[in-house]
Amino acid sequence: MDYFECHKNYKQNQLFGRYITLSQIESVLQSLSIHPESKGYSVQNRPLYQFDIGNGKFKVLLWSQMHGNEGTTTKALFDFIAFLQSDDPLAEALQQRFKFRILPMVNPDGAEAYTRVNANQVDLNRDSVDLSQPESRFLRGAFDEFQPNLAYNLHDQRTIFGAGNTGNPATVSFLAPAYNEERAINEVRTKAMNVIVAMNEELQKHIPNQVGRFDDGFNLNCIGDRFINLGVPTILFEAGHYPNDYYREYTRKMIFIALISGLKYIYENDIVDNKNELYLQIPQNNAVFYDFIYKNIKINYDGKEIITNFAAQYREELINGNIEFNAYICEVGALEGKIGHFSYNAHKMRYSDGKNDIPNIDEKADFYLEKNIKFVNGVKI
Repeated sequence: MDYFECHKNYKQNQLFGRYITLSQIESVLQSLSIHPESKGYSVQNRPLYQFDIGNGKFKVLLWSQMHGNEGTTTKALFDFIAFLQSDDPLAEALQQRFKFRILPMVNPDGAEAYTRVNANQVDLNRDSVDLSQPESRFLRGAFDEFQPNLAYNLHDQRTIFGAGNTGNPATVSFLAPAYNEERAINEVRTKAMNVIVAMNEELQKHIPNQVGRFDDGFNLNCIGDRFINLGVPTILFEAGHYPNDYYREYTRKMIFIALISGLKYIYENDIVDNKNELYLQIPQNNAVFYDFIYKNIKINYDGKEIITNFAAQYREELINGNIEFNAYICEVGALEGKIGHFSYNAHKMRYSDGKNDIPNIDEKADFYLEKNIKFVNGVKI
């Protein structure tokens, strides 16, 4: 299957960039002739939607954007929905084999404000036991009513993560969550691992050595851990960074490929096989990246000239309805083991910023080297 051509055909171009809101997905739902049910309301009274696609016996629950500032998987999910509605033979086969229940945006208030938390400042992914928030109760209600055979928990992850020690960013990461404190592996968790192995095998053709495995520390308050604890194989998807893709449009394509290839594997195979060792061979996420690293900078510190390094990281800030990537200095020192998505060797040139002429944490990455090489927002101009 030509996944790239497939994605090109079904990509929902109305959804673009990092800021994905409820009004945007309502427009796409309308264009796809989907009329979702409103099964409740958010803290700020925005509708919480769900809808079903397919007629099969194998039930898959998918939800996205329970963290409001994580819209990449939402984009990919809508591309996948458009594919499912097509006359492609595989799409028709999937509709016959599966029934999908889709919750396209669990945290619409957080999406509007571009925050991880909901309007009550609660992380919905830490509310699976207390169910203190209407959005958490909406997701749990959909789960209880649908009784899925498989659950997909769709997220974004930060640019800091690399795929183990490969030196590459973790463009996509997966997790078959633990169901107990011992992180034991049972039949339920094995099924999730098998599907992840199938998705990883396909993704390695497109992003070799750029797939990671998320940490499996157990926390029953996390929704994935809770659902797998209740006996449902659950898979965490994390959409991460691809070089020069801060809008995550290439990553979106990789999530689309993962969704289809994993379901294609279930359609064609018995997922009771044990591929746990192959799953555990996927390198674990490693927080080794900064957006910018500047090496061998000369500064005057306590009256002495020293050579040092510093790093800057983008903060995604919602300003006048747009996401702006603003680079702030975040670490100064040896930066041992750290990698920059962008790296600049100053070769002992002097740093100046018109203030203290020393890189300080939380200051904007606007500075000069030797007073004639200018950097604005982290980038040499």
